[in-house]
Amino acid sequence: MHIRWKLRMAAAQREVWTGTQLRRLLAERAGLRLSSASVSALFTKEPAQVKLSTLLALCTALECTPNDLFDVDTTPVAQSASPTQTAAAPPAPARSVGGRSMPPL
Repeated sequence: MHIRWKLRMAAAQREVWTGTQLRRLLAERAGLRLSSASVSALFTKEPAQVKLSTLLALCTALECTPNDLFDVDTTPVAQSASPTQTAAAPPAPARSVGGRSMPPL
């Protein structure tokens, strides 16, 4: 599974070419004031996480939907069995002594 961040493409399709322009739109249309560094990071890098309030502000400022801002590849990841991982053996059953079972440890 992979997520591809497309903010720069979505902005360019709306004639927003710089972080400064995006920062102004965020403030004017969505009321979100972000630092130049924060807007630049969103504009140039794929973020590890995005607050929902920031996502909403981006969609409001660019008049788009979250689908315009990222693609999600939901192809299942194949997992191979690792030879170093072995299944843990189940605990041994309690032994009976003189016909009686032992209390659990």
